[in-house]
Order: sequence, then C-alpha cells, then structure tokens
Amino acid sequence: MRIDQKIIENWIKPNARVLDLGCGDGSLLNHLTQTKNIRGYGLEISEQGILACVKKGINVIEQDLDGGLSNFADQSFDTVIMSQVLQTMHYPDKVLAEMMRVGREAIVTFPNFGHWRARWHLAVGGKMPVSDLLPYEWYNTPNIHFCTFKDFEVLCKQLNYQVIDRQVAAETAPDKWLHPLRPNLFGETAIYRIRG
Repeated sequence: MRIDQKIIENWIKPNARVLDLGCGDGSLLNHLTQTKNIRGYGLEISEQGILACVKKGINVIEQDLDGGLSNFADQSFDTVIMSQVLQTMHYPDKVLAEMMRVGREAIVTFPNFGHWRARWHLAVGGKMPVSDLLPYEWYNTPNIHFCTFKDFEVLCKQLNYQVIDRQVAAETAPDKWLHPLRPNLFGETAIYRIRG
C-alpha cells in the first residue's frame, strides 16, 4: 500500500460506508473490506480499473467524476475518499462539493506540486518535472490542476470546509525528516480529512 493509503486506513472506522472516487484497481477498497469490514463502492472511469475491481469482487460503477455524483443521495456514506485524483479533475471545487454532499466526511490526497524537487526542476532545468510521483511529460499528463498544501487549504476555507486532520507524507531523505518543519516545501503527498 502507498503511504497515503496507510494513513487513510487509520482514519476509516470499522463497518463504515465508504465511497472511493477514482478507485483504480480497487486495492484500497479491497484492503479496507478485509481489515475494517467496510461496505464500499468504487467509481472508476478506466476499463482496466473496472475489470480489476470486478475480479476482486469490489462493487464498482463506471462514472466520470466531473459529471457529479447525482446518483447518490445526500449523506449516504460515512466517508468519501479521493486518493491521487483531485489534480485530474476539471472542476475540483465542484467535485469536493459533491463529496461533502454525499459523505459525512471526505479524505483527499494529492501530490504536492509545491515540493522542493518540483520547484528545483522547474527553476534549474526550465522544464516541468518528471519523477516517480509525477511520471508524465507536460503534454500527456492527466494532471490539469496543480495544487499545493496552501492552495488546498485556501480552497477549503473559501468553501467553508473544516480540515479535521492533515498528514504530510514523504518517503525519501531529506524530506521525511524535514516535512514537519515546512510541509508545503518538503511534503511529497498531502492527505486531508475534511468536513462540511
């Protein structure tokens, strides 16, 4: 499991109703079902991801998140998760609003585009960064809205969402030692738990 998924697991209560937006191959939902006995659904747009979910026995619906979540009632889930997908949305603010409508709380993770390596790569090389975390070139990336910790917190404040918890993930040195001091500079991945 990715480091952000380990943190998500700690925030999910046993027997919770969980909706995972952009669930990919369903690995997180599968793990939460086994360890927390959750009742979960995944939404995914890729055919490969949907097939992988079906093979794992995950309840999955093919759905474009930018179209909203009108097929779900208000407050129908305890937690709505969007892990490493926010930056690919055309309208992140609208997707967040839908998450808060259908869930009691939301967990959002995204790569921190304010990370020092991204800044360094752009400043020194003059090109958009390509890394393990961001493995795409500028012309074929699914990432269309680059976001930092500060950007996300400003958006939450504008939308009147309460940040219940924030974790900063960093797996490589020196980031794993320095991220507590300057999360927006040394945090590789942002993990937020919010309420409306």
